Amino acid sequence: MRPFTLTQPKAMVPIANRPILEYVIDSLARCGIADVTLVVGYKKEKVMNYFEGGKKFGMKISYVEQPQQLGTAHAIKLAEDSIEEKFLVLNGDNLISPQAIEEVTGSAAGDVTLLFTVKENVKGYGVVTTEGNRVTQIVEKPGTDISHYINTGVYVFTPAAFNEIPYTKISPRGEYEITDTIQRMIEKHYDVRGVHTSSMWIDASYPWDLLNANAAVLATVKEEQVQYSNQIEDNAQVRGSVIIGENSIIRSGSYILGPAIIGKDAEIGPNVTILPSSSIGNGVTIDSFTEVRNSLIMNDVRLGSHSLVANSIVGKNTIIGSHFVTEQAKLATPYLDGELHHVMNLGSIIGENCRFGHGILVEAGKIIGVHCTVESGTTIRKNVDNYSNIV
Repeated sequence: MRPFTLTQPKAMVPIANRPILEYVIDSLARCGIADVTLVVGYKKEKVMNYFEGGKKFGMKISYVEQPQQLGTAHAIKLAEDSIEEKFLVLNGDNLISPQAIEEVTGSAAGDVTLLFTVKENVKGYGVVTTEGNRVTQIVEKPGTDISHYINTGVYVFTPAAFNEIPYTKISPRGEYEITDTIQRMIEKHYDVRGVHTSSMWIDASYPWDLLNANAAVLATVKEEQVQYSNQIEDNAQVRGSVIIGENSIIRSGSYILGPAIIGKDAEIGPNVTILPSSSIGNGVTIDSFTEVRNSLIMNDVRLGSHSLVANSIVGKNTIIGSHFVTEQAKLATPYLDGELHHVMNLGSIIGENCRFGHGILVEAGKIIGVHCTVESGTTIRKNVDNYSNIV
């Protein structure tokens, strides 16, 4: 998820102007779950300062620190002292609907109940096999397609799981995986069950996955949630499900078509077009004759006039000059972590605190790191490392 996790935990990366973890907390609250323990580690203060004790979210939130990222089994074991009965475990960086949570908690039985869903491409996921409602095998990132049932990382455990975690062997990734613990429990004839869900569950593994997650969240905005600022000038048009934050100004001639969200203290236009599935953060300025569509613009971005940002992500506190264009391709091939990926309809990924001159084109699928400077008139044809100066 770099460059967006260089300065914050993945769970705090924003979609639709809220951290991913906040949507998880909200789903738990909607299910009547009011007592949550967050296992924190990397950049933990970002999480703790935002959620505090949980009062503003209608629940009690406590924290356990995992000093080293030694895996999910290790993280769960650290929370043992705060658990006395059957408990729910989920990842803080996966979007999940209240319905999916209710499906696994409502069907919980035996020693372990896990939630799984169907996915055509299972590469990079844990995979489960079943007989009826019994889980017969769980394999983390198998080399072959043994099943199309993928593990969502959502479980209901009895405290018996704590007895088996200490026997979990370290994985090739150098971590103690809870999936290995569960496989051990299967082999020892514990009662391990699976529940299938087709409700919303989205795993954002790569930066471009944030666009799908952003679109999914915006699609849930209901008509009664729509808020229009009273600072919409004459001849500006706002259509569909659009949330506009406090003190934001929509200048004359601008056109906004939802679903979309615009944060607080933003200035849009004049003559700006914002099309569906776009999130505009707090304190963003978008100058005249610029178009944004299906994109995620984080807080405090300045986007110059006569620009086009499509199917792209722009990190916070980035300043972009006029006539900026993110090229888009029906099939982009971003190169990340030594691997070539194939992504439909992707523009650009731009990290935070970048500075761009005027008349810049970024080719489809290119990733620009944090704190980069790009001089005017440049075409970006390859990924740009963090702290680069492109002339």
